[in-house]
Amino acid sequence: MIALGAFGDLLPLQTGDVTCTEVMRETLFCVAPYRGQHKAVSAALKAQLGLSLPAAGRRKIAGDAICQWIGHDAWVVSAPVMLDGLAAVSDQSDGYAALDVAGAGVEAVLARLIPLDLRSTTFKVNHTARSLLGHVPVSITRTGAQAFEVMVMRSMAASLVHDLQVAMSGLARRGSA
Repeated sequence: MIALGAFGDLLPLQTGDVTCTEVMRETLFCVAPYRGQHKAVSAALKAQLGLSLPAAGRRKIAGDAICQWIGHDAWVVSAPVMLDGLAAVSDQSDGYAALDVAGAGVEAVLARLIPLDLRSTTFKVNHTARSLLGHVPVSITRTGAQAFEVMVMRSMAASLVHDLQVAMSGLARRGSA
């Protein structure tokens, strides 16, 4: 058996100066601290992974571990954690898919799909937001000067690629990306 990613053979994708590649993570856990346990969860993550819970709209990285805000009192963590009695933890490894969108025209592509100001002066590296990309609910994070990671529910992976491909093709035909 050969393991396939959530995007199957839809990726990699390149049109103009923009490329989309799948981000493969072995594990992904949703962490929701119990009432009054936010500081304790943050301390436990710091002890276990070397990073604490980031503020809303932010992401932290320590080595291979990532902790990213995904909504009100909820984060995803890319490594197993022990938070018994402190937080609800659910394995979402097969529930989400992620891709990198990068290249000189990436902001122009995303500007056609996301109703957020993603310019680097406003949306800095490790800033993250929940939004719609086209009609697909996503979590988007700036990972570099011309790079973003887009996380989506696995069942919406093909729709995400379709929306990106349409925007990328449109800009390439216009010579804008």
